[in-house]
Formats: sequence, C-alpha cells, structure tokens
Amino acid sequence: MAHQNNIRYYNYQKLINRLNLFPQGAVASDLLFEILKILFSEREAGLVSSLPIKPFNIRKAAGIWKMEESNVRSILNDLADRGILIDSCENDNVIYSLPPPMAGFFEFSLMRYRNDINQKTLSELFYQYMNVEEDFIKNLFTMGKTQLGRVFINEEVLSNENALHVLDYERASEVIKSAAPIGIGICYCRHKMEHLGKNCDAPMNICMTFNNSADSLTRHGIARRVDVAEGIDLLKKVRDNNLIQFGEKARSE
Repeated sequence: MAHQNNIRYYNYQKLINRLNLFPQGAVASDLLFEILKILFSEREAGLVSSLPIKPFNIRKAAGIWKMEESNVRSILNDLADRGILIDSCENDNVIYSLPPPMAGFFEFSLMRYRNDINQKTLSELFYQYMNVEEDFIKNLFTMGKTQLGRVFINEEVLSNENALHVLDYERASEVIKSAAPIGIGICYCRHKMEHLGKNCDAPMNICMTFNNSADSLTRHGIARRVDVAEGIDLLKKVRDNNLIQFGEKARSE
C-alpha cells in the first residue's frame, strides 16, 4: 500500500490505527485512504486520531489537543454537524464520542444530500471498498465467533408457534417501540448505489437510527425525528418493498 510510505498520509494512517481500536475497524487499503481524505482534512485526521475511545467532553479534548476550549468546541461541533462525531448533553456538559465506521460515520456521510463533499466520488469509493474488495463487509458480518452485524427476522412470516421463540431483541418492531428518540434519514445503501446507477426504486427516506445516535443526528440535521407510530408505519413500508432490516449486534443487559 503506497500511501503508508508517504509523509502526507501520516495523519490518515494515525486515524486508521485509531479506528482499528474498535472491535470492528477499517481494513487499510488505498481506497480507505481516499475515503478518509474526503471525510477528513489532514489536520482533522490528526486531531481525531488522538481522541479517546471512551466518551469525552470539551475539556478532555482541549487537554489532548493543547488548544483553547472555545476553539475545541467549534471543531467538535463541526465534526458532529458532519456526522463524524456523536454528541449528547449530560447536566449541561456536552459529551462526544467517535462512532466506528459502520454502523457509524460511513453511513452518516450519505444519510442526507449535501454539497460540502463530493458524494458521487465518495459513493464510488465506498462501492469499491465494500462491494468489490469486500474485506470490510466480511469482517463486519462473518468474521469471529460473534459478528457485530446482524439481520432482523421477518416477523410477518412467523407462525404463532414460532413467534413465541423469537426474543424481542430480534424484532425490529420491538426495537422501534423501545427506542427514544427515533431518527429517519436517507438510506445510505441505496444513496450509494444511486450514484452508480444501480439503485432500486424502493423509498429512500427509510434509514432508522435510535436512542443517543438518533438524538445527535436529528439535532444536527442529518436525520429527522419521528414518533413510534411513524416508525412502525415506515417498517411496514420497508417490508412492503422487500427490504431487509439489519443492525448492530448489541444490547443493554
């Protein structure tokens, strides 16, 4: 991989190393460097690469970056506006966290139409990185004893007897009913394929996010907030269009 030997890409390599501290990181390749160059400036890549794994506040980031808190606040809010960081308010203290690439800022970059980045070029790079090279997606859904990605069951085809053996955790409808808040954005997958002329005609505004992520994305204009009733209606629309629901394999005990 030629980029690793170029000093210009040093901060991007640091960022990749940081992303790979997550259980599901990002497979290093020339394509990944090109993706990160669209989403991050070289300076931003260096700054984000030094952020903690655990959620942090402005004071923590200011100490790491050796910057004034007012400047740090502006940088962090801009990153949250772009869906690179997720933020939340705890007792008037804003807490930030860096989500993994997926489910995370890869998807958030295409969950709305925007002009500050070239979404067509980004989509073409994502397609090559995920649909052609495939290592990233295989790591997400097939590698290891416990995969981080999972597909929800189709509740409508279950018999009454079989439905009794399906946990609420496996039901998309129960995830919607128990979430607060709920956010709806443009489907990352079909938005990506739209730029390649490979998208289907299913509805675009159907991608759901929940809880803390939804709160941040709706406040920053990346998604819109909906109630449970509309979420269930949208789930029916998803199934009517033969779409599959998938998400992270994670839950609170």
